[in-house]
Amino acid sequence: MDKFLLNSNNKDSAESREDVPETSGKGFERRKRRKYDDSYLDFGFTSINENDKERPQCVLCMKVLAPECMLPSKLKRHLETNHSNFVGRPRDFFTKKLIELKQQKGSMFKHMSIPNNALLASYKVAYRVAKCKKNHTVAEQLILPAAVDLVNIMIGESAGKLLSKVPLSNNTISRRIQHMGEDLNIQLIEKLKGSEFGLQLDEATDNNKDAHLICYVRFLDGNSIVEDLLFCKSITGSTKAQDLFEILNIFMVENNLEWTKCVGVCTDGGRSMSGSYGGLQALIRNKAPDSVWTHCIIHREALASKYMSPPLNIVLERVVNIVNYIKIRPLKARFFKKMCEDMGAEYTSLLYYCHSRWLSRGGVLSRTFQLRQEIYAFLEEEKHEYAKHFVETDFLIKLAYLCDIFEKLNSLNLSLQGRNMHILKQTEKISAFRKKLQLWKIKINKECISDCFPLLHQFVTSNETNLSCNIKSIFVDHLSELIKKFEKYFEADIDKFTWIQDPFRAKTPSEFTSLEEESLIDLSCDNTLKLKFGSMELSDFWISVKEEYPLLSGKALRILIPFATSYLCEAGFSAVAVIKSKYRSKINVEQEMRVAISNFIPRFEKLCSEHQAHPSH
Repeated sequence: MDKFLLNSNNKDSAESREDVPETSGKGFERRKRRKYDDSYLDFGFTSINENDKERPQCVLCMKVLAPECMLPSKLKRHLETNHSNFVGRPRDFFTKKLIELKQQKGSMFKHMSIPNNALLASYKVAYRVAKCKKNHTVAEQLILPAAVDLVNIMIGESAGKLLSKVPLSNNTISRRIQHMGEDLNIQLIEKLKGSEFGLQLDEATDNNKDAHLICYVRFLDGNSIVEDLLFCKSITGSTKAQDLFEILNIFMVENNLEWTKCVGVCTDGGRSMSGSYGGLQALIRNKAPDSVWTHCIIHREALASKYMSPPLNIVLERVVNIVNYIKIRPLKARFFKKMCEDMGAEYTSLLYYCHSRWLSRGGVLSRTFQLRQEIYAFLEEEKHEYAKHFVETDFLIKLAYLCDIFEKLNSLNLSLQGRNMHILKQTEKISAFRKKLQLWKIKINKECISDCFPLLHQFVTSNETNLSCNIKSIFVDHLSELIKKFEKYFEADIDKFTWIQDPFRAKTPSEFTSLEEESLIDLSCDNTLKLKFGSMELSDFWISVKEEYPLLSGKALRILIPFATSYLCEAGFSAVAVIKSKYRSKINVEQEMRVAISNFIPRFEKLCSEHQAHPSH
């Protein structure tokens, strides 16, 4: 047993080595590992640590030996065998070599870190290019040269040389955006799995005649509702409901998303989207029976306000004809601009009317009314037959009324747009507008138009005239028809959701279970929550009580999560029009859009760790 014990007389020598027992076929043997000593530099060796083990390194050839070679005899043998020319050199020579070795290591680390930083900078620049929806060549042709010039002037040429190492070529930016788009998609899918969600879909054709299906998703992530782009897929076949559903279903299957978690779908009123039997909403309901289909409220508002009585429609048509007569002829447009400048007009050009752009109707009418004197002077000089209308009182009164009413309709349309809008808030706006229509109808009959119709009141007052019975009947008929149209397109009764809008005063709905009724009673008697309710958004309040009142919170969020408009899809198509121009027809629209409009931030550190860093070519 004595051979397994350390000799107590050799304590001093034992302190300079590590004794590590190893097993072998014959039993245990000791392996002596010496620690580095400063005297080993006489043989041209320093030390490095690898895996918590000290190993000798030659300062001449930088070769690293095994830990067992930490012996003077073995180090000397290496020097004599491999570097016989340097045997007998003084210690100062090896000290100098050690200093050079350390400097070389620092230089190597510095040069290795430059590509790593350049890779991160390349991703950051690509992210900004995608966010601005710019061409990929702008990075190499503009951003990098401009940055180098700025740094050369403000800091120095050495810093400019470092910037030139950042890879920003066209193909590099494309790859970076592709990687970031994939990372954003992974983040979205990870958060979406297991959560109830609402979908918003629409299809349209871009400037290159390519059709796309855009889908947005809204879901609960922690204590907030998130809405983001789910996908933007090219439509290679027809735009029938079955084809659109196949695109959507394939994406759901590939990303392991559960159809049963879908609580709502919002589309426009097209037959392929809204059909109850063969439309897209019907195909989705086969997969998600509990989902609710919503016809976009903004589309319904546009359809309801589309009606124009014949006398008013004639005014609109004549205004459009006059605008086209001036605008489509460059020479006449220049002469009209010069005339407006000479007459000191606030504006110098008219606006085009586009039937598919719902807000343009109000803009065209308003600009025409503001430039009515300049238009009359121009048409009179041109001897145009429509010049007489701009001195007719009835025509101008109708034009002023149309300006006022369409300004109100446009304001309603804009108020329905935006992110984080739920059906209860938007339905409240529609209900308020319907009541205003009733009020305006009464005011027209009484000729109390000073507050409701400011342009009409200003024109009537300045011309010292009154509304004739015929004019009033035209306006009243128009308002009455608008009331009927809004009643037709907004028949949904949301009174059953008053408990969501005000759970402290609303009556208990009849379809509630006993447990849900008890929860609502408990919540309505909670004074702390009552104070909290008035200072929070409706969705934020119901999210905040999901732990304490899970039944009520879950039921309320299933109403608040689904989309009520296709606003995000319309905004997405605007982004497509910018991204996919005729000069970029082959671009990957989906990844470009995802990076450009997503609310998530790419994980740059993760992307850099997964891709090899290299300097610019």
